[in-house]
Amino acid sequence: MPNEILLLLSLVICFGATLVFYRLFGAVGLYCWTVMGTVAANIEVLILVNAYGMEQTLGNVMFASLFLVTDILSENVGKKEANRAVNLGIATSVAFILVSQLWLQYTPSPNDWAMPSIQAIFSNTPRLMLVSLVVYGITQKFDVWLYHKWWTFTTKKYGDSKRFLWLRNNGSTMVSQFLNTLLFTVGAFIGIYDGPTLVSVVLSSYVIFLVTSLLDTPVIYLSRKVKAPKINE
Repeated sequence: MPNEILLLLSLVICFGATLVFYRLFGAVGLYCWTVMGTVAANIEVLILVNAYGMEQTLGNVMFASLFLVTDILSENVGKKEANRAVNLGIATSVAFILVSQLWLQYTPSPNDWAMPSIQAIFSNTPRLMLVSLVVYGITQKFDVWLYHKWWTFTTKKYGDSKRFLWLRNNGSTMVSQFLNTLLFTVGAFIGIYDGPTLVSVVLSSYVIFLVTSLLDTPVIYLSRKVKAPKINE
């Protein structure tokens, strides 16, 4: 199956699953998606592919769904809960770094076949995960902050807290995604890829984030219509 189709399929699955998790489990479901998505995104970002005429890492769509999570929480539950999801993602990254590095310390059995592959994947994980941890914390906190700044601005100016959801969603995500793309690519891959490849990855990743930011807007509007269970229900 072509990479372009697979990326579109990933977008539908990740955004659709985010909404389904919210519908079935409320904020708790989005916390669960944050845990899963944080681990998955930091593994698949190791894979470099070509799609739509651009060289790019995987993980962009999954990371976009994590920004979608905080926007849904900000819009429907509150700023405190959105920041809780960010903190949960940070804690998950720390725990996964410790656990995955512990795997590499074991002496495999002579009959083992998996350890070489595990070493190939996770020996490079600490740098990527540490960079991702810092960048994730900075950009997600910034995204939540900017989302509510836009919300306060439009509410004061127009006197309606329900209007301009598209502006606070895209206005916060597009800026924070640029920071995320730039900081992560440089921090994770400088010295691994050459300069032109780094520039290509930054540009292609940001183009994808711009597209996903626009495409997640209908999902945000749908989330306002979803009757999700409360945490104490």
